[in-house]
Amino acid sequence: MLLTLTSTAAQASDLGYLLHKHPDRVQQFDLSFGSAFVHYPEATAERCTVALQIEVDSISLARRRGRRGDPGSIASYVNDRPYAAGSMLSVAIGRIFSTAMRGTCTARPELPDVRLPLRLHLPAVAARAGRGDEGGADLVERLFAPLGWSVEVGVSELAPGLGWGDSPYLDLTLTGDQRLADALSHLYVLLPVLDDAKHYHASMEEVDKLIRRGEGWLATHPERDLITRRYLAARRDWVDDALTRLDALDDRVEEAPTDEDAPPPPLKLRRLDAVLDALRDVDARSVADVGCGEGFYLRALLDDPRFTRILGLDVSARELDRAERKLGLERRSDQQRARISLKQSSVTYIDDDLSGFDAVLLVEVVEHIEPNRHDSLERSVFSAARPRHVVVTTPNVEHNHLFGMAPEELRHPDHRFEWTREEFRTWADGVASRTGYTVEYRPVGDEDPESGPPTQLALFTRIDERSHRG
Repeated sequence: MLLTLTSTAAQASDLGYLLHKHPDRVQQFDLSFGSAFVHYPEATAERCTVALQIEVDSISLARRRGRRGDPGSIASYVNDRPYAAGSMLSVAIGRIFSTAMRGTCTARPELPDVRLPLRLHLPAVAARAGRGDEGGADLVERLFAPLGWSVEVGVSELAPGLGWGDSPYLDLTLTGDQRLADALSHLYVLLPVLDDAKHYHASMEEVDKLIRRGEGWLATHPERDLITRRYLAARRDWVDDALTRLDALDDRVEEAPTDEDAPPPPLKLRRLDAVLDALRDVDARSVADVGCGEGFYLRALLDDPRFTRILGLDVSARELDRAERKLGLERRSDQQRARISLKQSSVTYIDDDLSGFDAVLLVEVVEHIEPNRHDSLERSVFSAARPRHVVVTTPNVEHNHLFGMAPEELRHPDHRFEWTREEFRTWADGVASRTGYTVEYRPVGDEDPESGPPTQLALFTRIDERSHRG
């Protein structure tokens, strides 16, 4: 089993720093299923190649699994595991290149964020069909091409000269400009998906591994459901859990501008003003922004001293890291830093840290979550956390045609739906009646006489709070 990874970047031998493996040495690693070797066939300033070679001990692997199936069969000992890239290679990548996958490089801290011209070669890949999915080169293309890879697949005869047809194994080459951490994460997740099998007994921890290693790309991948199902061995409860967490990832319709000094889009500013006005109207002092992303609303809250306790909650650790950088917490006073905290969590899970706030923000969040999971959101926010107020914003689909959009087009590829004004009110009225809240509706943005505003806002108030204030 072999993987070679080649960089042709300027100072290509910097690959050794990123991988934390010195080009002048051959290193050996003991694995539960055999041994792994890392070495560099070439390492120059112009071109650097690292090879990860796995030698599988099929006999000890079969014996460790115990006696299963036909005791007279040699299938447990003679199979494709020693050479076909799959879960064993994935495990080896995760263990041997773990620091590189985390994007950590102490010696050269600027390197992990650099996109490198990379070439990945896997001479034997099993791309199996199954559960209604086509296998082969088409499956490889569907998995890797959306991630920015150029895919080249070679097929050879199974037994040249014997007329047995093509080999079921593919000679795969991927080329593209990628961060090394992303490239390794793509392989880590997608190799077991292609193989549609794992060599070890899977547990619920597989969900956490999938979410962690797929961060930044899996939530918006067009084959997300297929990847999740095959990676988690079609375990329904695990798949549902993973999809819920992926739905909670905050891929917003209006991304923050890449230029720090450029103002956000006008609608985003008007939405911010509307949300802040709602918070001031109810005299909220403690606010939790659920699905906070990179901290656009957190910055406005932190800059206003009336908000004395602020929580930013997001399912994506990467987004929380970006929020921390954009907020410049290291440059703020101790008093400001004491007012805010960031936490990784999901809006569809009950979280005790979400309790006790004057207000919870769900700004452009609900449309990213499948409707059949809205009951989990309702339970975690309105029933368990029970803030005094909840502010919800979501696109108004009736307004989309005024943006020049097609009738079935959504404002963001990760949106699961977009509500009309009536649909939004039906959902919000139902939540309010079931959980003991009243709800007030406010338009956001220029309101068209027929199509309404571009964004709709609902301000929920807990009934006992309303009685107390009255």
